[in-house]
Amino acid sequence: MARRTKSDKAEAGAEAVMDMPGPNEDQVLDFLRAHPSFLTDHAKSLEEIDAPARPLGIGVSDFQQAMIARLRHQVEETTEVAQELIDTSRDNLNNQMRVHEAVLSLMGATSFEQFIHIVTADLAVILDLDAVALCVEGKFDDFPLDNVAVVPQGFVERTLGAGKEWQLRADISGDPEIYEAAAPLVRSQALHRLDISPKGPAAMIAFASREPEKFHAGQGTDLSSFLTKVVGRLIGMWLRLPD
Repeated sequence: MARRTKSDKAEAGAEAVMDMPGPNEDQVLDFLRAHPSFLTDHAKSLEEIDAPARPLGIGVSDFQQAMIARLRHQVEETTEVAQELIDTSRDNLNNQMRVHEAVLSLMGATSFEQFIHIVTADLAVILDLDAVALCVEGKFDDFPLDNVAVVPQGFVERTLGAGKEWQLRADISGDPEIYEAAAPLVRSQALHRLDISPKGPAAMIAFASREPEKFHAGQGTDLSSFLTKVVGRLIGMWLRLPD
């Protein structure tokens, strides 16, 4: 007689378990009575159980099934909303941490040239964006700095809108006057007016992404507005302009 291997024994054991009869109704009821919190602890399993239809007579409908289906749908919707809130909170926290890191980097600059480089180059990396641009109205001779877009008088007001401090736009093409060589990458942007000094030129900072919906109308601007104020205040300090 051939000897049975371990795999043969395991297969035979599995078949024996499958052939074993399941618990009968009385045993199930006894188990539930002995463990009254079982269904509460395993509420998810109720989604796989169909509630029994009740025979109520000819012409009488049982709304139990429809009510249970509706409740299950509401539970699914509530779960989705809760997950969206969790995701949004996580994104907000990540963005807040990025802004904190950006401010610390700006404060660590040891020269005005390095400060401008941090604004126009490093901030894009820190904030997980594709471009950050600094626009100043005037003549190029007035601002002979790399990575600063010198724009004509009135540009900031025309771009933002009369009296507006910021503008969010989705699904756009980048403006070469603002982003120069990086313009083809830009698909959405957040523009903020820079309040440098009453004696200083009109200026604007632009945060841009290649994602068409990264910035969009109705989005909160608390963090970007705060960062803009920090940039404006620090520029005024570096240039020794009056408040």
